[in-house]
Amino acid sequence: MATDSWLNETLYPGWGQRFLVKRELARVQSDFQDIVIFESFTHGRVMVLDGCIQITERDEFVYQEMLAHVPLLAHGAARRVLIIGAGDGGVLRRVLQHRGVERAVMVEIDGEVIRLSKQHLPAIAGDAWNDPRAEIIVGDGIDYVTHAPAGSFDVIIVDSTDPIGVGEVLFTDSFYENCARVLTARGLVVNQCGVPFMQADELRETSLRRKRFLPHVSAYVAAVPTYVGGFMTLGIAAKTPDIGRQSVAEIRARAEAAGVLGTTDYWTPEIHAGSFDLPPYIARQLPT
Repeated sequence: MATDSWLNETLYPGWGQRFLVKRELARVQSDFQDIVIFESFTHGRVMVLDGCIQITERDEFVYQEMLAHVPLLAHGAARRVLIIGAGDGGVLRRVLQHRGVERAVMVEIDGEVIRLSKQHLPAIAGDAWNDPRAEIIVGDGIDYVTHAPAGSFDVIIVDSTDPIGVGEVLFTDSFYENCARVLTARGLVVNQCGVPFMQADELRETSLRRKRFLPHVSAYVAAVPTYVGGFMTLGIAAKTPDIGRQSVAEIRARAEAAGVLGTTDYWTPEIHAGSFDLPPYIARQLPT
């Protein structure tokens, strides 16, 4: 449907962004959320969930690369990866770029997000949906980690909405307790923790929750243009203390072995290492 209307994001009551809509492609009320996909004049196709911008074709690579490559390369030998959310398939595609990954399970609660992404945003996932190493489950990520065997994953990547609505349960004590249980001895979990300039409580409270079950807690940043308010933080928690401490040379060697060096548009070994060097206003939100 052609249109010349503006779509206004509703994440913050007093500040936001808007897009001039060239054409609306889909508007669906699923069992979980309101989903809109439209074609913009500036950012390609855009997905909006409950009024909040989730992904645009133009800048999705920033978030997806940092959410996938940083934890896998920080681990260094991840073979089994669990992805919760990320129904557009972009994180799955980046995870499967790593040669050493033998199994990637993606659990997305809203099947409509997957269906609409395949239909209207096919370039984001590429061929990841058909990779034999991928297992796609339409279901509840909370339920999945509750029943998954202990020690069954090396890395867990949580690509959720903010802790409201359908994403709220992915920020609870019981969720992180089960994440710790299903991770291997050197396992780690990463999840988005919002834009701390506007959402400092999200990073602070999530970090405190994770630290109860995973002793080594940190965060790193990515500059995603359509997540307004400055740096987006990605919280990371691990069973071992070496997260974020690799040298640029070590990261580069791991990326080359994994087959991802030179394939990215945002992530580099230098960006990886530097992303853990947090501005004080963000670092203050982490537990000591």
